Amino acid sequence: MRDLSAGPRVLLRRLRELMAEPLEPQERLDQIVRQIASNMVAEVCSVYVLRSDGVLELYATEGLNKDSVHLAQLKMGQGLVGTIAASAQPLNLSDAQAHPAFTYLPETGEEIYHSFLGVPILRTGRALGVLVVQNKASRTYRDDEIEALETTAMVLAEMVATGELKKLTKPGLELDLSRPVSIEGNGYNDGIGLGYVVLHEPRIVVTNLLNDDSELELKRLAEALGSLRISIDDMLSRREVSMEGEHRAVLEAYRMFAHDRGWVRKLEEAIRNGLTAEAAVERVQSETKARMLRMTDPYLRERMHDFDDLANRLLRQLTGYGANMTGSGFPTDAIIVARAMGAAELLDYPRENVRGLALEEGAVTSHVVIVARAMGIPVVGQASGLVALAENRDAIIIDGDDAKVHLRPLADLQRAYEEKVRFRARRQEQYRALRGIEPLTKDGQRIRMQMNAGLLVDLPQLNESGAEGIGLFRTELQFMIASTLPRAEEQEAFYRSVLKQAGGRPVTFRTLDIGGDKVVPYFRAAEEENPALGWRAIRLSLDRPGLLRTQLRALLKAAAGRELRVMLPMVTEVSELRAARELLQKEVQRQSKLGEQLPKTLKFGAMLEVPALLWQLEELMSEVDFVSVGSNDLFQFAMAVDRGNARVSDRFDVLGRPFLRILRDIARAGERHQTSVTLCGEMASKPLSAMALIGVGFRALSMSAAAVGPVKAMLLALDAGKLCAEMTEALDDVKSTVPMREILKDFAVSNGVPV
Repeated sequence: MRDLSAGPRVLLRRLRELMAEPLEPQERLDQIVRQIASNMVAEVCSVYVLRSDGVLELYATEGLNKDSVHLAQLKMGQGLVGTIAASAQPLNLSDAQAHPAFTYLPETGEEIYHSFLGVPILRTGRALGVLVVQNKASRTYRDDEIEALETTAMVLAEMVATGELKKLTKPGLELDLSRPVSIEGNGYNDGIGLGYVVLHEPRIVVTNLLNDDSELELKRLAEALGSLRISIDDMLSRREVSMEGEHRAVLEAYRMFAHDRGWVRKLEEAIRNGLTAEAAVERVQSETKARMLRMTDPYLRERMHDFDDLANRLLRQLTGYGANMTGSGFPTDAIIVARAMGAAELLDYPRENVRGLALEEGAVTSHVVIVARAMGIPVVGQASGLVALAENRDAIIIDGDDAKVHLRPLADLQRAYEEKVRFRARRQEQYRALRGIEPLTKDGQRIRMQMNAGLLVDLPQLNESGAEGIGLFRTELQFMIASTLPRAEEQEAFYRSVLKQAGGRPVTFRTLDIGGDKVVPYFRAAEEENPALGWRAIRLSLDRPGLLRTQLRALLKAAAGRELRVMLPMVTEVSELRAARELLQKEVQRQSKLGEQLPKTLKFGAMLEVPALLWQLEELMSEVDFVSVGSNDLFQFAMAVDRGNARVSDRFDVLGRPFLRILRDIARAGERHQTSVTLCGEMASKPLSAMALIGVGFRALSMSAAAVGPVKAMLLALDAGKLCAEMTEALDDVKSTVPMREILKDFAVSNGVPV
């Protein structure tokens, strides 16, 4: 072959002209393979495209039998072409037929060709097809020829991605890029969302692939790399980035990649071969990602995310591209798809248009999940690989009930889910009809039904759900979504707005519960080996009394002339309550001295989440006006189960005898002392577990807004006295091996209780 030093640039220019011409897809492809063969002095050039059934179909050829186009096929992993697609690596052979993977396709007439060069057609690390050149003479292709063919493959990747080749696909078949995908994850909030993908950090589509001035593009790359390195160094130097820990490790990995000479050399080489700076980044990113995806070392695979994010940052530097797809182009039924995101970022989207959230990472306790649940949208986390597979505007279904994400679903599946959504909507209509009905059991027991909240966006649901008030207002969410510590005036205005929107209904404010897994960006504590059991909640507040007093002052001012209900989180000893009450009393005295109006009534309570309080129940009940049981943490600590660990989180049952006995002891202690006891954890949000809570003596429940209707429908059909008798007998029977969950289900079925 002749010297190809100028070959790639000439070829890319001609391909750019072909892409702009008004040609039919097949004619365009035919001309492309003809141009590649001519430029590379190859006797054969062929394009194979990957279909959704895992078959690589010959879509165009110059040199092989034309009748074999759309007939010749190889499965993924079969033959040389299938091997290239499966490995996402080039194959350069002087004698193709001697290779053990060689598969002879007689319809192509390729037996007379010996040398073979094939490269994958890649997009975001995924192989969409294979581009091949062949010659009769036995020879090994040079590195610059491989480079030229890989660069050309980018043009074909864009043809596949834009959907231009769909016209050539046989009826009933789809290309791999548009194939339906179902991914199992973890369900973090119930519900079903149907809509279209909005990538939180959308891939930047590089449309200008070919450069007119390599030196100018090299200069642009150098400037963008310089800016990127400065931004990383700036992030590492900030005070909030500790000297150790995972956050710093990620940024150090970014810095390592940004200064990697091998990476930069590949980018510069691609530019010299005729690509723009952004096309060079996209190409090297795709090749590196394809390689890393096939690594078995979990550490190296994790580093892939760091590299991918860094490359996207560099693309944004080069293009000046903004991240979120908002504004007039935002779909009315959006499913946000992200690797991970912050709570505040979710609130930046138009709330009325968001139908669901799908995350590759995250846990049930993630800040963004807490906010999504407050917004009442379904959430699926740990949906591995979703971001790379999805494109903006792809149809998607998110099923929070079954913890599944269906990307580009088949029509039958789409129809089935549409019917499921209609059925849920009919049920919600039935629940809404119950809003004005008093929550009385069949035997006349009055159950107080309240909802959990933490943001102003939650409050409209107070009227919609028919809840009697807010049994748990998580004040930390205001702190978690803010970039700086909210000032006393901001806190006061926020609490006043909450009370105003509650319209006279009771609101129970939980004081700041940060620390542990709830880290706010401007308040970094020291790294802890087990943060859930560390410096958090009331422990942190008592050690930083200024923080707690500022919040208590804001609450007192906001509730002037109204009832104020305040409770403390994660109380371990009654002495902590006494210390906090002293601080509250000082703030009351301060307000009084200043002549400012005080709340009409003040109720002081505690969260019962730490098992140590179970042996202080008598002192606790006499010390406070009310108790709220946080079943999530209490179960976690009592059973030594990490809720964020999928391997153990489902191992023990909240409806098991040990935990139900604990809850019964708490309810009985409240009854003895005539102290109001409410349960405000996830247990209250499921009709079956809410029924169990009523059975062990709870008469006040606080739950998600969406759960109020289903739980009310359950209790209206429930004979609480009969259930209490059955549960008492079952819980006291130390010899019984029948699971309590089965006993409760049987009771519901035999008594017509909808759970």
